[in-house]
Amino acid sequence: MAKIEVHNLYKIFGPRPQEVLSQVQAEVPKDEIWAKTGHTVGLDNISLSVEQGETFVVMGLSGSGKSTFVRCINRLIEATAGEILIDDSQVLELSDREIKQLRREKLGMVFQRFALLPHRSVIRNVAYGLRVQGVAREERLQRAQHWIDVVGLSGYEQVRPRQLSGGMQQRVGLARALCTDPEVLLMDEAFSALDPLIRREMQDELLRLQQELHKTIIFITHDLDEALRLGDRIAILKDGRLVQIGTPIEIITRPADYYVEAFVRDVNRARVLTAKVVMDREVALIPVSTPPQDALRGMRKLNQYLSYVVDHNRKYLGVVLAEQVASASKAGDPNLAGTLIADTPTTTPDKVLTDLLAVSAASTLPIAVVDEQGVFLGALPKALILRALASEHEILRVLASEQEGEELLSAKAAAWEAGEDWD
Repeated sequence: MAKIEVHNLYKIFGPRPQEVLSQVQAEVPKDEIWAKTGHTVGLDNISLSVEQGETFVVMGLSGSGKSTFVRCINRLIEATAGEILIDDSQVLELSDREIKQLRREKLGMVFQRFALLPHRSVIRNVAYGLRVQGVAREERLQRAQHWIDVVGLSGYEQVRPRQLSGGMQQRVGLARALCTDPEVLLMDEAFSALDPLIRREMQDELLRLQQELHKTIIFITHDLDEALRLGDRIAILKDGRLVQIGTPIEIITRPADYYVEAFVRDVNRARVLTAKVVMDREVALIPVSTPPQDALRGMRKLNQYLSYVVDHNRKYLGVVLAEQVASASKAGDPNLAGTLIADTPTTTPDKVLTDLLAVSAASTLPIAVVDEQGVFLGALPKALILRALASEHEILRVLASEQEGEELLSAKAAAWEAGEDWD
């Protein structure tokens, strides 16, 4: 269910934006509009929706329009044209009184530079929004104390902002935004002024809080790693235009154009791609009750040296190797139980490859992907991990021709699975 919908949103900066709007809609280049009219195109025909409870990241380089976009949502900047709906309420049509009420009751905002009141203590900063709402002093201090505890600032209630580190000040800003219990949280480059370690801590804090609160969050950033880590979906802007919307995995694996491709080129894919995305789903399974001679016949037909074994409920039990299955067949064993290798690596589908690299390196066997009930979902051999993490340059280099490339990758895959060196 969409919490926020944006349709054909334009923002043109200058004294006569409505006169210039027709040129923008006619797709006259941004630089040409500036040269001819002195007007700057901030947003150019943006349409998107933000779902209830999702963290929606808007990213782009400086001047891409991302901060303009978030400020149009709460009308700190007035849009030139278009529609913004929050719970079916037409935001751009609200009166001054109504937009103030919307900000007080539904929208919270966390700024890049904290925007704390320097003469007020931490607890009074956090409680400020409740004071504006007219909440009684005792109740607002009680609620402020709760959020101070939640963001880890207990003991600093009476401290002034200047006495806090940057990370602590941003925690105050986050607590203040959450204290009014907003339905939508707008975060404009909220962590970009922090040093890397504190920034990571604040990202962890936001992820933790979001697991509990399920707020609708629009998060603005210029940092792709931050976007990939925090966002359920990501919108990428360039020169005020929307280039692509997608999940982190979609952005990484299917960039819409060269601009997005350049953005994601140096991303550590291992931190984004999950076992579910990479795993091989088309894997032949063998019930543990299968007679070894039948299993061996099937493995030879498929040219497999290894097969995955499950019970009658498709729960993963382990693997069997062709050599051992052949021995069991000669011995007349009734099923595969005696040849089963049960101690094999497994993972849940949501694990990122970063967490699986050491597991894969430590075993000669592929990783089995199973759900919470142990049901087999797919397999993750070393070759698939390699191919998922390879850059486009590496792929082009390896695949000198389609036929040679496929032969080479097949040979390498076999070497990986056998635990041998490529060279």
